[in-house]
Amino acid sequence: MSFGLPSLKVKPELPSGLGIDQGAYEVPNLMSTGFASVKSNLEVPHPLISSERGYAKNREMMNLTMMRNTQGLHAPLRYTMECQAAKKIGHLPFLPSSNIMLDVLTGNDIEIGPQDIFGTPEFREIVGQPHAVVEKSLGIL
Repeated sequence: MSFGLPSLKVKPELPSGLGIDQGAYEVPNLMSTGFASVKSNLEVPHPLISSERGYAKNREMMNLTMMRNTQGLHAPLRYTMECQAAKKIGHLPFLPSSNIMLDVLTGNDIEIGPQDIFGTPEFREIVGQPHAVVEKSLGIL
């Protein structure tokens, strides 16, 4: 019996093309491309890299599928509508938003990751003039 869950097995992703510019006589132009290792273009360094890239999306899809199977179709629809509404909540354009409501809905409020430490709004070097930022967002400037 299949519940329609996504596969947990790691599927290696190979690049679609080598990305080598071919010059005259189908020989790579080393002056523009430089020396390249063919092995690095063909292989993924580790199978877990491709799995980790889509971890959050796969986890969300699995949770939505499990919710649909246990509670019915209304539960994932309601959940996605609540997430969309939480994403649209905003402040003035020059104030950073913490997105705490979306974090609570998705369960990211109890996890600590690199995104919580690096690149936080209070350490950004870009500071705009509040009046100019609001006027630009309203289309006045």
